[in-house]
Amino acid sequence: MNLSTFIVFLTLIGVSVAGGGYYYDYDSPLSIYGLSSPNCAPECNCPESYPTAMYCDGLKLKSVPMVPPGIKYLYLRNNQIDHIDEKAFENVTDLQWLILDHNLLENSKIKGRIFSKLKQLKKLHINYNNLTESVGPLPKSLEDLQLTHNKISKLGSFEGLVNLTFIHLQHNQLKEDAISAAFKGLKSLEYLDLSFNQMTKLPSGLPVSLLTLYLDNNKISNIPDEYFKRFSGLQYLHLSHNELADGGVPGNSFNVSSLIELDLSYNKLKSIPTVNENLENYYLQVNELEKFEVKSFCKILGPLSYSKIRHLRLDGNRITQINLPPDMFECLRVANEIALN
Repeated sequence: MNLSTFIVFLTLIGVSVAGGGYYYDYDSPLSIYGLSSPNCAPECNCPESYPTAMYCDGLKLKSVPMVPPGIKYLYLRNNQIDHIDEKAFENVTDLQWLILDHNLLENSKIKGRIFSKLKQLKKLHINYNNLTESVGPLPKSLEDLQLTHNKISKLGSFEGLVNLTFIHLQHNQLKEDAISAAFKGLKSLEYLDLSFNQMTKLPSGLPVSLLTLYLDNNKISNIPDEYFKRFSGLQYLHLSHNELADGGVPGNSFNVSSLIELDLSYNKLKSIPTVNENLENYYLQVNELEKFEVKSFCKILGPLSYSKIRHLRLDGNRITQINLPPDMFECLRVANEIALN
């Protein structure tokens, strides 16, 4: 049995997890599920082995089909749905996942308070549509919101969404002013992706609970002094493909003890920003770096004083192996990869 066959086999039987239960992959292709359950819209597929999931992907639907009671996971991807009527989900107020990626939805054609009525909704994905602002109001149960690849330039308030943990807003038209007040009160937010937007500055008011923050492919040129200090648990920070130069980066901007991964690649930096000794992955490729300074990684050197860097990308800069100081290896003693030109 080859690896791909083994993976499919695991999906078919369910994968055992801690606690003795099973996790079923509801995102897997419906072709593996076999016969459809009778409790299903006629044009869709509700696998007998997963009777609470209804798949209506790629059917050229122009509206949401009838959803029978008992469905908790609804997939409507790759259709031509351009509106949602107010009563579309009245039979399934206990719906938990609603996936509407790759459709033609516009804000003006999403009627009433259809999402807030879904009191058990945990995932709402409306990627690759024609939204110009965030949807709402949303239920307090929501944990995962994805609105990527739209035309969103305005965000409504997410206040009161105490369980919201993941927000994906990449590939939109957001500026920092539209973001600053939107996430107030999101005390559970851990993951925020604002890549591929139109920000020139870092937005204010982001929740301090964040563990992952992606800001790649914007036009950010300045880091306010100690901006990231307030994020006491931040582990993953990406700022690649921006316009950061030395003058816009105060000395200790990225010296945050919780950071594990920092991506500053494809900017205009000439010197390596100082980081904490706890950082493990540091991406600086394709900048204008001219020299390697050990003090950017290690304040002091000793038996117990060294950097935890494991992966360091310096390629696409002006630093070569000849430029490296001899004590670099004492500082970066646990590094597995140091990429140079």
